[in-house]
Amino acid sequence: MSKYLEKQQEIINLTAKLASDTSSIGDWKFSKCYEYSLTGRELPYDVEDLHAKRQVIRDQINAIQEELKTLPQDEDEGEDEEEQLG
Repeated sequence: MSKYLEKQQEIINLTAKLASDTSSIGDWKFSKCYEYSLTGRELPYDVEDLHAKRQVIRDQINAIQEELKTLPQDEDEGEDEEEQLG
């Protein structure tokens, strides 16, 4: 697998961590907090802490996206090198 595809997979994995309903920092926690705030109840999670943890993931995604801009997009990059050597 090329470095480019590996980085794309990292982004997919990190994005899933934000969206997953089983993740400790998933979107569902914000939805639950929103629901609680609309009904005037005390928030079930520390929104500041949750936001900070999610921001770390978003920063990682942004950094990988910037790195992708510098990598060749050729999916067969590794295979071509092996063919040339062989």
